[in-house]
Amino acid sequence: MPSTRWSHCGTEDLSVLQTIFWSAGASRNALAQRLAYSKSKANAMVAALLDEGLLDEVGLQESSGGRRAETLRLSETLGVVIGADLGATSMQIAVMRPDMTVLARHREPIDVRQGPGVILARVRGLMRELLARCGLAPNQVIAIGMGVPGPVDFESGQLVNPPLMPDWDGFSIRDYLREAFAAPVFVDNDVNLMALGEMYRLQRNLPNFLVIKVGTGIGCGIVCHGQVYRGANGSAGDVGHICVDQHGPRCHCGNQGCVEAMAAAPAMARMATEAAQRGESALLAERLQSTGTLTIEDVAQASRTGDVAANAIIQRAGSLVGQMLASIVNFFNPSHVFIAGRVTDMGPLFLASVRQSVYHRSLALSTRHLEIQYAPLADDAGVVGAGVLAMQESLSRAGSVTGAGVGAGVAR
Repeated sequence: MPSTRWSHCGTEDLSVLQTIFWSAGASRNALAQRLAYSKSKANAMVAALLDEGLLDEVGLQESSGGRRAETLRLSETLGVVIGADLGATSMQIAVMRPDMTVLARHREPIDVRQGPGVILARVRGLMRELLARCGLAPNQVIAIGMGVPGPVDFESGQLVNPPLMPDWDGFSIRDYLREAFAAPVFVDNDVNLMALGEMYRLQRNLPNFLVIKVGTGIGCGIVCHGQVYRGANGSAGDVGHICVDQHGPRCHCGNQGCVEAMAAAPAMARMATEAAQRGESALLAERLQSTGTLTIEDVAQASRTGDVAANAIIQRAGSLVGQMLASIVNFFNPSHVFIAGRVTDMGPLFLASVRQSVYHRSLALSTRHLEIQYAPLADDAGVVGAGVLAMQESLSRAGSVTGAGVGAGVAR
């Protein structure tokens, strides 16, 4: 891994840097409390890191009755991270400071089925363009984080038999981007990065929660004891292939009745097309005739006008997602479930259907304090999470090199 400005830091210095990163800015007193250091020790360590240019003081916090404390953050002079969130049908790329402030971003539609050559050439070009827009050079990039819509072997950074993007199987995204950037590249499943993004927003104050993405596919990011849980091989959270109807349609994975095949965006679009062709919705039929195809955005728009068929489609999809989710809730017992992806356009009806199904099917103890809501970061969760991945891995792997043994995503 290329050297960073903190490569020489010891265990305690790295703990300070990680704590400040995850707290999105902290005072010296707060830092001392979180790390169980004396105030004199925390002050001395902060002073040394300020002198080295690793930290900045960025203004006064609200007074709690005494002298107003200075806010600390990772220094802007450290460089930038690049986050890339690739979905099946769209992507977002952003250049961010070490505190996840976005300096430049770009969104555009894509089709990942075009393969890694076409898509990653565009990604690499956009990364260079965004850096140039910020007046930055590639050697100022600390690290790159990327999310992809498929199962990822986290250590190798390679996709493994991804159902939505078969041409990407075994392709080394890391090696491809290294041709243009010396910075380390970290690749993970897109929903894991959404979970990281929400974890950063929450400053790691929720230790056990789920993020469910419902888009072209359905996936789950799992945060367990304050860390993203990836499983033995990186496939944890691939909930889209949980069966909700043994006699349901065949999924692209080869099995029948997967929730992804019955409730993801393509399934809702298919149900809308069938409803229009059967004459159940004049609005959807008119839209189908004018465009030749229907999307979940069309379903959402029809639902907002009170279209009965569109409402039934949304309720059906929400109920199926809730059926799947109820099993996960019984097994994992999260405090919160955040729903993300294109279904957030569906509004409260989809959310209500998910909640009703979960509360009906889950055990009372599992749902006693459970909150189910749309992800507050919405479309930005993935790209923020990609930046968080880049920054946290750079900090934690520096710790492993120096013998710190600080786990990824853990601010001790």
